[in-house]
Amino acid sequence: MDVLLDQQQMTVDDLSEQANMPLDRAEAIALGRWTPAPAERQRIAAAFGVKIEDVSWGHTMDPRNVRYRQFGLQEEI
Repeated sequence: MDVLLDQQQMTVDDLSEQANMPLDRAEAIALGRWTPAPAERQRIAAAFGVKIEDVSWGHTMDPRNVRYRQFGLQEEI
């Protein structure tokens, strides 16, 4: 989604406004922390002016990194 934001010269604020969704949700989706619901996907694709299939959906953050940021590294590497 970051590629689409760059191509469209949009900010997450712009996406939030054009897709009619809360800023924190749009930010979580853009960062790959939240997989959008079907209705959200339609609104996001419409905001970009593309088909739903043209957007990569889903989590992109490594759960281990998320866990590390929350709790610190507790095991030996």
